[in-house]
Amino acid sequence: MTDLSPTRLWIMRAGFVLLAMVILFFQLLPLETTPRWFAGPDLLLAFACAWCLRRPDYVPMLVLCALFLLADLLLQRPPGLWALLALIGCENLKGQGRTLRDSNFLAEWLSVSVVIIAIMLANRILLAIALIDLPGWGLSLSEAGMTLLVYPLVVAISHWLMGVRKMTPGDLDALGQRA
Repeated sequence: MTDLSPTRLWIMRAGFVLLAMVILFFQLLPLETTPRWFAGPDLLLAFACAWCLRRPDYVPMLVLCALFLLADLLLQRPPGLWALLALIGCENLKGQGRTLRDSNFLAEWLSVSVVIIAIMLANRILLAIALIDLPGWGLSLSEAGMTLLVYPLVVAISHWLMGVRKMTPGDLDALGQRA
């Protein structure tokens, strides 16, 4: 099986980094110069959640940490806060991967929804504690809502175009142990 080869593992890891760079590139393009009343989805978080649930060995913790920190710096968010919260959420999803692999997509979507909403709320609470001016609730809720709405499309793209499928009980992880 090709999923067992170390070459495939490193190609998929590099593919995730490339995907994250493309997402960040398009987020930095000045496509719209007027402020919007809604926020678009956080595609980096959606892809990270999908890949962490389906193939946790493709997205190591250090890669996630570096990519989310880079996103914080490039998107001018408080450095490290969103990165830490997203990393905690993704690692939580990695831990749930075994229990969710036999369930249907609705259970996976619900689990990801809880994690994304928890990340958004924790971010707002910690920014409020630090007395940092917060965007309106509408922007935060629209970003979380759009991320949740786009998640099925992200899973479909990951599954059909990138070959990131759920681990089966017979698959081996990066350490050579049964999944």
